[in-house]
Amino acid sequence: MPHSIFTLNNGLKIIHKEINSPISHFGVLINAGSRDENSHHMGLAHFVEHTIFKATDKRKGYQIIKRMEDVGGDLNASTSKEETYFHASFLSQDYERAIELLSDIFFNATFPDKEIEKEKDVILEEINYYKDSPSELIIDDFEDLVFAGHPLGRNILGTKKTVSSFKRDDIIKFIKENYTVENIVLASVGNISLHKLLKFCEKYFGSNPLHVGSHSRQPFTSYKPEFLKLRKKTNQTHVMIGNIAYSLKEDQKNAFMLLTNLLGGQGMNTRLNMAIREKMGLAYSVEANYSPFSDSGLFNVYIGCDNGMWEKCIDLTYKELDKLKGKKLGTMQLQYAKKQFIGQLAISNESKLNEMLSIGRSALFFDEVDTMEEVIQKFLSVTADDILEVANEIFDKNKFSILIFSKN
Repeated sequence: MPHSIFTLNNGLKIIHKEINSPISHFGVLINAGSRDENSHHMGLAHFVEHTIFKATDKRKGYQIIKRMEDVGGDLNASTSKEETYFHASFLSQDYERAIELLSDIFFNATFPDKEIEKEKDVILEEINYYKDSPSELIIDDFEDLVFAGHPLGRNILGTKKTVSSFKRDDIIKFIKENYTVENIVLASVGNISLHKLLKFCEKYFGSNPLHVGSHSRQPFTSYKPEFLKLRKKTNQTHVMIGNIAYSLKEDQKNAFMLLTNLLGGQGMNTRLNMAIREKMGLAYSVEANYSPFSDSGLFNVYIGCDNGMWEKCIDLTYKELDKLKGKKLGTMQLQYAKKQFIGQLAISNESKLNEMLSIGRSALFFDEVDTMEEVIQKFLSVTADDILEVANEIFDKNKFSILIFSKN
């Protein structure tokens, strides 16, 4: 069944896909994340995500938790560089309960000072956890290296200093500036008619006024390759190699997604995994990732290897990149690359929660949503020439930044 997009009386956009399932999903997606903070408030978007659940005008924190869990539902949230999501999964018969609860949280959160202080301690421990996990920490530090001095490089969690400084007024100001009508999409995938869903959404979301904002983001235009090796007390050496890449709105992103997956995606048969782990046994973990943002993107390769083998691993990585830059994929190679990626995409979309977040994000950034068939067709249309072109543009070693954590 196709998606339906409507606008509520207060200007909020809603996207819905009706499915025949006992489980349904509803979310509030906001085009605001860590890159929308100022430098003194690093981590504030994530802090809002945590504290918004602590109390509303009519509910205490435990009542918010119980409201969905008492009927077997799940209430959750997440924050990224550019988005914040609040969402619920529940038995389809509890649609109104979920929509009312998310509306109450979204419009009526009170952010008590006592809860703010308690949540600071929780997030400070979360920061400690990541600092004790070098394979996680290096990702954040690499982003900071690549996007040096720019909001895209900011750690989503913030720093101990900034988190400790947050006040209720900071939260209210951030919400007022960023949770504006053009920055919000309500997304739904579930067993409910569009008519009934719109009735609930008008009742709980459409009746609340939202102001219009002027959402602008500082573009990133000053990339300079960097090399940094840091001494860490680790049993492994952790390596990140990468370059800036295509934004969400650039056509080359589809070819580059295929290329990144072929190089070091989810499968065990990726080129990097076969060359570095399976053939040589030099690394336990090796993967390639591509993160497109609204106006930029990031490509990286992560390697966790023996302390004496990081240079060899980098050399082997470069050899695989050079192969992709030097010769077009054959017909069968390209066909297998497409089949693998499309299969992984379809399996991911089998999760209706993932589908709800995906269609909501598309509506948030593009004002439209492609069907799965249309998405698949875009990847099927990628040519070997497209793959070769993006490989030569992004896999330029002279443009690579490198970050290494090693005990030596």
